[in-house]
Amino acid sequence: MKKLKFKNGDELPPIGLGTWLSKPHEVYDAVLEAIRCGYRHIDCAYVYKNEIEVGMALDYAFRYGIVKREELFVTSKLWNSDHDPERTENAINRTLSNLQLKKLDLYLIHWPVAFAPGKDFANSAGDLVSLRDMPLSITWQAMYKLKQKGLTAHIGVSNFNIPKLRGLVADTKIKPEVNQVEMHPFLQQNDLLAYCQEQSILVTAYSPLGSRHLIKTDEGIHSHPVIIDIARKHQCAVSQVILAWGMKRGTSVIPKSVNEERIRENFGALKIKLDGEDMEKISAIDKNLRLSNADFCVLPKGSYTYKSIWEE
Repeated sequence: MKKLKFKNGDELPPIGLGTWLSKPHEVYDAVLEAIRCGYRHIDCAYVYKNEIEVGMALDYAFRYGIVKREELFVTSKLWNSDHDPERTENAINRTLSNLQLKKLDLYLIHWPVAFAPGKDFANSAGDLVSLRDMPLSITWQAMYKLKQKGLTAHIGVSNFNIPKLRGLVADTKIKPEVNQVEMHPFLQQNDLLAYCQEQSILVTAYSPLGSRHLIKTDEGIHSHPVIIDIARKHQCAVSQVILAWGMKRGTSVIPKSVNEERIRENFGALKIKLDGEDMEKISAIDKNLRLSNADFCVLPKGSYTYKSIWEE
């Protein structure tokens, strides 16, 4: 398996634990179980509202020698309401306090959209701030300053398409080190992945198993006959096939679970070696099915549309 390396030699672990939608009273045990069975990447975000509990688990793991701080890669994200450069440093310091860390390994701009200060969620167009009024380049320059100050080792973005990545570099001359995007067999995003790899931008796939709570039909990736046949061939779980596919493409995957057995099962995907035929079969089931479509910020008379977020 190809190692995912930053320019300075740091490595992005190929599999991590996602914490989106993990309830605060469940995420503590999930993080500790993940670390115990070998995960070395924990993916967090301010807006998940569980960073305090994640931090408690990290503190326990460090204090009792389950893992050393330098062995663990911790990611978090700048929320939409903190894009103003006057707010970005306070935002990362809040996250560092919640996680009980002195420094993050990776800090991402969570979405290419901006909210009014103090608005965690947008209920109306008035809660949104257009990119004309708060350009992504301004926020990105503030992120770079956080790295210069030593508050994070690496910086990147999330949910950015090719035009936005190009625009960011054209405006600032600072290339994102990571782009975290939704990516799974039903949304393969081949052009975006190829572009990022050409530009030496590492890719993390969120919802790598598909977001079951967002799927409107009973037809899911786990029940697709191609995935089931490949799982039988390798005598493994279907989830392991899906995650192994993501890692073989050169992406880091961050499946979310609070179930002890599933956490261990997902980690077992590291042992699954898919061949060229497997990869070709999976490539043929792409549906361009985006499950996380940013409908939380596409509001009547608002600044954002699906086209402006995903295509422009």
